[in-house]
Amino acid sequence: MSGGERLSREAVARRVAAELEDGDYVNLGVGLPTLVAGYVDPSKTVVFHAENGILGFGPAARPGEEDPDLFDAASAT
Repeated sequence: MSGGERLSREAVARRVAAELEDGDYVNLGVGLPTLVAGYVDPSKTVVFHAENGILGFGPAARPGEEDPDLFDAASAT
């Protein structure tokens, strides 16, 4: 990657997820944890912390499996 290129949010999330080790506790701020959780190896246990709270965090729900009562700070299910 040369000096002027920018990584996409998904590329950053994949890179962060790859750096996480089993048993890690992380606070990634707002927004990024939502993406990172979708890329964490399912064999790892990683605890995410966020100022606005996290409940049952993991990959995004598959289409048709969303729970309208569970949503993030951006109102995504």
